[in-house]
Amino acid sequence: MSVRSLLRFSSTIRNVNFDKCRFYCSRNILKLHERGMYEDIFPDTSTNEIVDLLNKSSQCVYAGFDPTADSLHIGNLLILMNLLHWQRAGHQVIALVGGATGLIGDPSHRKSERIEIERYVIEENIKSITKNIETIFNNHRYYFWKNKKTALKPLIIVNNLDWYANVNIIEFIKNIGKYFRMGTMLGRSSVQARLNSETGMSFTEFTYQIFQAYDWLQLMKNYKCRFQIGGSDQMGNIMSGYDLITKSMRKEVYGITLPLITAEGGKKFGKSLLNAVWLSPIKSSSFQLYQYFIRAKDSDVEKFLKLFTFIPLNKITEIVKNHINNPEQRRAQKLLAEQVTLLVHGEDGLLAAKRASAALYDKSIESFVRLNASELTDVFEGATIVDVLSEPGITIYELIKKVKCFKTDHDAERIITAGGFYVNYQKITNLNEVIVPGIHILSNNLSLLRVGKKTYHIVRWQ
Repeated sequence: MSVRSLLRFSSTIRNVNFDKCRFYCSRNILKLHERGMYEDIFPDTSTNEIVDLLNKSSQCVYAGFDPTADSLHIGNLLILMNLLHWQRAGHQVIALVGGATGLIGDPSHRKSERIEIERYVIEENIKSITKNIETIFNNHRYYFWKNKKTALKPLIIVNNLDWYANVNIIEFIKNIGKYFRMGTMLGRSSVQARLNSETGMSFTEFTYQIFQAYDWLQLMKNYKCRFQIGGSDQMGNIMSGYDLITKSMRKEVYGITLPLITAEGGKKFGKSLLNAVWLSPIKSSSFQLYQYFIRAKDSDVEKFLKLFTFIPLNKITEIVKNHINNPEQRRAQKLLAEQVTLLVHGEDGLLAAKRASAALYDKSIESFVRLNASELTDVFEGATIVDVLSEPGITIYELIKKVKCFKTDHDAERIITAGGFYVNYQKITNLNEVIVPGIHILSNNLSLLRVGKKTYHIVRWQ
């Protein structure tokens, strides 16, 4: 949100009487600016109008997700959190999956054109990200919605391919294209950045803003959807939708952008940047998500608690104050990680993440035996899993040969006799030591072998 808009909006909030009507004010979703959730509002003179609309009646809001990967990631999580806040405030929420726009590709914040994705891949991706969204909304309702007497309005998920499938291109250009001006379209920052780059921009990508605008028009016609939210990189596309609806329908609509959540170094999370922590448990385990947030910097933890949890602000202030007094205990990070993991992966995922984290930090057999092989590979990143047939009398030397822990016998003898080899955290110095169930093979039929300080092998006994 611009400084001017923020000052005007803060003044509007102060003038609202919160004591008279608690439900009336609960609809005012713009109060989320207190959590740092909003970047900008378009048009920037509309805050009073928006507050009036929100206070008068339930509204409809949407956010779009293009299926360019088979999972959403934590860069998308803030958008989903914002939608959940709208739902909690009694508004109708729509998640749009771009079965059509995903075939084109959004050029925003990209230095080159996306690689074309096959239609069948898009269809599979739609199924996967739809499941991501549904899981998070279901987990929210089950674990976080305390007001059981008031039912949340059901989430609506739409695919924009539904209204493009039978569109006549001539009619589309004639009836929709007339509302767009080339000067305005060329002036969008996302377009300018690409036009001035070495790769330039194809006409296909250039049309993306028209299609996203048309999406909003369809939702306005069918659901009276006056609000669109998106990351700060989506402002140009949102403005295109605003222009189309206000010109063609003579209706006022509003766009709200959210800050981008960036990875270490300030880079945007993205599928192509190989830095994403995914929301799908198939691509990123609950342990990996939990660890991302538990490792949050002290300077980020308050911001993340405000953005990614439903904890009241006064409680967050108390949590952060206690954290500052005892930062080594990382209580704020632990609470943050628990809340986010519960929302994304549910109770089972949170328990698995905590078990794996205990094994990582406690380095105890008790923690180790509660994990399966796949969970252990998350904990001990880069560890290899080897299946070994359990035979009576097998020795340490025979085991390391099967697992291929060392390049040569000389390396094995040198490192083991020097005390650089461990089985289940126990130092082993005798190559001829016999493998004993209950000591070398634990109750979960696994053994953890470590060479040196960081090289792990997980033995799965058959």
